[in-house]
Amino acid sequence: MHQPFPEFEVIPAVDMQDGDVVQLVQGERGTETRYGDPVAAAERWVDAGAETLHLIDLDGAFDGERANADAVEAVVDAVDVPVQLGGGIRTAADATDLLDRGVERVILGTAAVEHPELVGQISENYPGRVMVSLDAKGGEVVVSGWTETTGLDPAEAAARFEDEGAGSILFTDVDVEGQQAGVQTGVTGRVADAVDVPVVASGGVASLDDVVALRDAGAAAVVVGTALYEGTFTLAAAMDV
Repeated sequence: MHQPFPEFEVIPAVDMQDGDVVQLVQGERGTETRYGDPVAAAERWVDAGAETLHLIDLDGAFDGERANADAVEAVVDAVDVPVQLGGGIRTAADATDLLDRGVERVILGTAAVEHPELVGQISENYPGRVMVSLDAKGGEVVVSGWTETTGLDPAEAAARFEDEGAGSILFTDVDVEGQQAGVQTGVTGRVADAVDVPVVASGGVASLDDVVALRDAGAAAVVVGTALYEGTFTLAAAMDV
């Protein structure tokens, strides 16, 4: 099985809404700042040294329909680095279609929480290529675009999905997402300690110190959005920590 992230990585986020790159504050619709064309953003990050790209179809995450499918396909065609994609992937057929089209990893969030068996079904034919996304707010896993709480503990949920066949875990701390206020590493560290597969941390990275803190907490990689788009630090500097 291909093991992702053999060395620590900083992964630029390309979050798409209505065909544009956006960044939201705490995952709330209506808070977005727009950053233009997804292909241009993707190419810019690859040129800057990105080894992986993190694509999220936000319309898909909120509405369950993959509204930015054309933009996703254009990005996958335009770059030669692995792309991980989430947002609106609700069925095994959705996932396998994307994997066959060249997406390296599919990110399952709500669908995995509601139908854990999906993870195993997809992983059977595509080992290591299902990333389960666990979003936590107030220490509990939340689903459906961060609007519904589940009562699940993130570390326990991560271990369960590893057993189901997840090749990696994406852990987002919604409490700090998009706020440029810094990270909280406690829960991320607990999730990383609970599993052997790589845990990719996301949410709230505002400084190079945050990148270091998440790496030291056990994250195999860190997804960065707003801080890169706003020029708070460069990708090269983040990869050099």
